[in-house]
Amino acid sequence: MKPTAYITLLALAASFLVGCASVDITKTGAGYFAPTNPNQVEILATVPTKPYTELGTVTISGFQAKQEAKMHNAIRAKAAPLGATSVIIQSQGMIPKGFGTFERWATGVAIRYK
Repeated sequence: MKPTAYITLLALAASFLVGCASVDITKTGAGYFAPTNPNQVEILATVPTKPYTELGTVTISGFQAKQEAKMHNAIRAKAAPLGATSVIIQSQGMIPKGFGTFERWATGVAIRYK
């Protein structure tokens, strides 16, 4: 096999294993809030007790199983421009992607404390 065929095969295998990670936010709340600092956006697993306003729904997919911190940072980066102070992860899981690899998915809601 030619060296270019090996490179093509490796590139194809790498793209299959890496996939395409994404965080999508759909604005559902009315109004506009100033952007927040992404480093200060909380990732929550439970609904907070203090009052908040819902800003938008969050859909996450394509992160590798070991990339939870990377996923959280991507969520923060996408929620901060909406003015979010927190994102509540409502459900999450893993999807088998072949060759013993798994892909993370999650859904949630971006919020701003009142």
